[in-house]
Amino acid sequence: MGLLSYLGKRLLFAIPQLFGIALVAFFLLKLIPGDPAPMMLGPLATQEAVDKLRHEMGLDQPVPQQFVAYLGQLLHGDLGRSWQTTNPVLVDLAQRLPATLELVTLGLLVAIAIGLPFGLAAGRKPHSRTARAADGFSIGAGAVPDFWLALVLIFLFYSAFHWAPPPVGRLDFATLAPDRITGSYALDALLRGDLETFRAALSQMVLPVLTLGLVYSVPVLNMTRVTVERLNESDFVRFADAKGLRPARVSGHVLRNALPSIITIIGVLYGTLVGSVVLVEVVFAWGGAGQYAVSAVLNADINASLGFILMAAVVSLLVHLVVDFITVALDPRTRTQ
Repeated sequence: MGLLSYLGKRLLFAIPQLFGIALVAFFLLKLIPGDPAPMMLGPLATQEAVDKLRHEMGLDQPVPQQFVAYLGQLLHGDLGRSWQTTNPVLVDLAQRLPATLELVTLGLLVAIAIGLPFGLAAGRKPHSRTARAADGFSIGAGAVPDFWLALVLIFLFYSAFHWAPPPVGRLDFATLAPDRITGSYALDALLRGDLETFRAALSQMVLPVLTLGLVYSVPVLNMTRVTVERLNESDFVRFADAKGLRPARVSGHVLRNALPSIITIIGVLYGTLVGSVVLVEVVFAWGGAGQYAVSAVLNADINASLGFILMAAVVSLLVHLVVDFITVALDPRTRTQ
């Protein structure tokens, strides 16, 4: 019951957080130049038609009044309608979010596979060659923007060596999408037993997943390394070393004690990636929620833009809630914090 009470209190904080995000995002988006009414009607529309549409959409009202109206829609679960797709924003996001989550999840798994063992080895032996290699990797990969690395990987592995498929989206043009179950092409194809589509979907994911894995392994590596180096000075590690335990066993104990900090940074990265993977999606024509958001901003589609921001906020809050649950389960002392 103590754990449930702890998580319940954390969940209550989500309501004012979402309100604040909606408030700030709405007013900031209103500052971006662009009027959706002329875009919707086309260049040949008369001013009278534009004014009429702006009145129907409530765009001629003061911005605070527009926000109150939008907030009323949100309370009824309505994110509005995108003028680009003519679909409800909720429907658009439900169709595109699985593609983004698929990319983010696999990219973060690769980041963990690189950063966790690398950081553990460097942290256990701070003056070794592994530690120096970790320094070089952190400086190099940490200084590279993800979209730039994506372009370099496309040039090398597609254009130069022809080892990877073209960056044309989640599937090549010759492959049909599997029947939708989860929205993830690879998982849906696997569940349907369609191994050809499964292999095609995996081949398209290699470069974008590798891009995210290389760039975002740096925070995982650094957090693991710093935490492990701090634990090296703790009494239980000194006692284990004095007893003559095998280094691998001692490293296992150190890793277990470092997990709360590592899981926290992984959760932060996951929530951040959902909202910041947009440029990688654009480079690979991924067709996820990020690419949808870029198109919405460029075309003054405020409902779609706000819908994406709120969706990313909700996913981030849910991830942080899961991280809190795992952290409390690993270390009950955090319940009192």
